[in-house]
Amino acid sequence: MSISSELVAPTPRWRFSKPELVLILVTIVWGGTFLVVQHALTVTGPFFFVGLRFATAALLLGASSAQSMRGLTWLDMRAGAAIGVALMLGYSFQTVGLQTIPSSQSAFITALYVPFVPLLQLLVLRRMPHPLTWLGIVLAFVGLMFLAGPEGTSISFQPGELWTLASAVAIAGEIILISAFAGKANARRVTVVQLAVASVLCFAAMIPAGEAFPPFSWLLVATAVGMGLASAVIQYAMNWAQRTVSPTRATLIYAGEPVWAGIFGRIAGERLGVLAIIGGGLIVLGVLVSELRWKKR
Repeated sequence: MSISSELVAPTPRWRFSKPELVLILVTIVWGGTFLVVQHALTVTGPFFFVGLRFATAALLLGASSAQSMRGLTWLDMRAGAAIGVALMLGYSFQTVGLQTIPSSQSAFITALYVPFVPLLQLLVLRRMPHPLTWLGIVLAFVGLMFLAGPEGTSISFQPGELWTLASAVAIAGEIILISAFAGKANARRVTVVQLAVASVLCFAAMIPAGEAFPPFSWLLVATAVGMGLASAVIQYAMNWAQRTVSPTRATLIYAGEPVWAGIFGRIAGERLGVLAIIGGGLIVLGVLVSELRWKKR
């Protein structure tokens, strides 16, 4: 029998496209900003900081996109406004919830956006995720449970928990909206609009939250510029990459943010528990499994 006529078993391979690698880089940047945000919140309230961060990002990206912004369309405005609202709601609901529940519990409930995304993808976009993607979702979510720890996984449906649950839905909605408009609207113009909308809404949220304007601080200025630049890059990269990356694959990559945050925290001197290390490994495994495809030879 010739070699060409033999039946050869398919071999597994992992395929990471360029947009997926960009999203991995985005997640690394996200993880690296965690400690920076913690330090910034010692001199300002959360809504003002997030509003200033997004306003700086909108100005930086808008200034570098002046030529492109002249072609702003109604579709760009509609897409940017919808994504901006979801972006702001995700941040604000989580902030409200953190006022009455511990951070470990907030992290666990927020992580529910991981299984929410494939469900919304199926209901809203009518796209069935790949079976291996479902397996990756399960592994990543279990990993996030380990990262939250035993004290974070208990839910009694108190107001703070419900606010955080709404945050998880908003985050999932943002990811779905990005994919829904990807390829239809201009990614750069949409990013400028969404950052501006999220900024205005965050500043407006200071009023019902009773948050005062902080005193001038060079630390706040430097952090706002740095985080604004990071936000501009991150949001534009998300809008660009999700033109070809499905919402579920993107979600699995985003789930790695606490892993990178833990790595940077360890570099800064923080200790990682055994459960956190296992959880991080499961998240990485979930991303790899979701990318696994069988190639016939």
